[in-house]
Amino acid sequence: MTVRTRFAPSPTGYMHIGGMRTALFNWLWARHNGGEFILRIDDTDQERNVEEALTPILHAFRWLGLDWDEGPEVGGPHAPYFQSKRGHLYRQAVETLLVSGKAYYDFDPPEVTQSDREAAEKEKRPFLNIRRSLDLSDTEREQFLAEGRPHVVRLLVNREAKVSIDDHIRGHVEWDCGLIADPVICRGDGSPLYNFATVVDDAQLEITHVIRAEEHLTNTAVQAMLFDALGHERPGFAHIPFVAAPGSKEKLSKRVKKLEKYRKSPQFKKLFDIADDVLPKIGLEPGESMNPVMVAYYEAVGFLPAGVLNGLSRLGWSFDDKTENMSLEFVTEHFTLGRVVKAPAGLDSDKLLAYQEHWMGELSTEEKVDGCLPYLVKAKYICDPIDAADVRFVSHLVEALGERLKLFSDILQYDEYFVSDADMTFDEKAFEKRLRKPEEAGPLLREFRQQLAAADSFDADALDVLLHQWVEAKGIKIGKVIHALRVATTGKPTGPGMFDCLALLGKDRCLARIDRAIELI
Repeated sequence: MTVRTRFAPSPTGYMHIGGMRTALFNWLWARHNGGEFILRIDDTDQERNVEEALTPILHAFRWLGLDWDEGPEVGGPHAPYFQSKRGHLYRQAVETLLVSGKAYYDFDPPEVTQSDREAAEKEKRPFLNIRRSLDLSDTEREQFLAEGRPHVVRLLVNREAKVSIDDHIRGHVEWDCGLIADPVICRGDGSPLYNFATVVDDAQLEITHVIRAEEHLTNTAVQAMLFDALGHERPGFAHIPFVAAPGSKEKLSKRVKKLEKYRKSPQFKKLFDIADDVLPKIGLEPGESMNPVMVAYYEAVGFLPAGVLNGLSRLGWSFDDKTENMSLEFVTEHFTLGRVVKAPAGLDSDKLLAYQEHWMGELSTEEKVDGCLPYLVKAKYICDPIDAADVRFVSHLVEALGERLKLFSDILQYDEYFVSDADMTFDEKAFEKRLRKPEEAGPLLREFRQQLAAADSFDADALDVLLHQWVEAKGIKIGKVIHALRVATTGKPTGPGMFDCLALLGKDRCLARIDRAIELI
């Protein structure tokens, strides 16, 4: 049997990180077993522009390198892959159930059903719909349909039975059908409800494993009954833990009020701070689709797909109790549903950034430069098209930054290397501490400036020798001048090695900035 899994997003215009984790687990199980992964689009909202809303979702899959074997833009033998175009399949299935007596037309008005429900609540008993419409004669039923009387189609539940599944993660789960109301499977206009449509789709697509978030477990009893009623073999079910909000056990939400709460969470604040800092610089604004609960955010601020995939893989799954950094190939090879835990898996910015840092460290300088250049262009620090001189300069800067470069967008923190000398801003606290307060800072800077002006070589090694020889000759500690020199030339108290900074800026820029600092002192 070929393993076939599916992911069925609604075209909303963005991809939620929790949904992406569910999609990843489906993809991993299919690839681990040499099977097939299918994308099916649940586009039942006809008012939405499906093509425009679907594009960001498909882009998220492509950015992460998760291909699909059947679905939009790929096609396949089970087309169409949009629910809006599968109406004929639902109509056929409804007719099959009606003819076999496993479903029935229910003509009870909504207010009657609601009254029945309220009576059940008042009597503190489970609501079971009263099957009044089953007492209609064939003639009455046909007459009601002919006159267009409002109705729904319900599955006829065998209230004497039990239904059960052996979930790959939850184990044996059983429901008493005597406690389940006859579910509506189709509205009067012929449109199917979720539980019914997904069963018809999964059967037609020959899905072997339904891997989804645990909140769908409550739907499974009805879906299992529908598979049985339609004469289809049930797929295997695996209900994975939901992705929890940072610092809590509640499901990660995309609601605006929740996002504001997450922003204050220690486990998530770093990611929001990155968004606030980076996105405006590249012409974007934090918002509904550009925050840490959306996949688009991670691409926008410069995460690597490898870092995000590593983080998503660890949300509810582990290889062992010590392995953290795992490539997609490694996870695919070792992924099993038996290693998925039941408990909610919390999204943690520290872990995500740690995975990102690891995979960034695996890149060559050239790969890092290729990732940084688009940010410099968007921030207008360099011009497009990019010339060879800019590439060389950024390469030197990236090498000087070393492990400080954790995200591609981190390059924007070092604007002092791209702005003019007049536009460079000084960190006020650092300027006060390193340049204004020490009485000797100004005279020492002015004197060492003369050494820099006379220097024949301006590479990092030569400048290192020059400063050390100078402080030794003067009989002072290097700390007396090196901190003042850094703030004077870069405006900041920290950064790459001091001599790398000077070499990157070059003699003329260093001298101009030292002159400006001395004037401000």
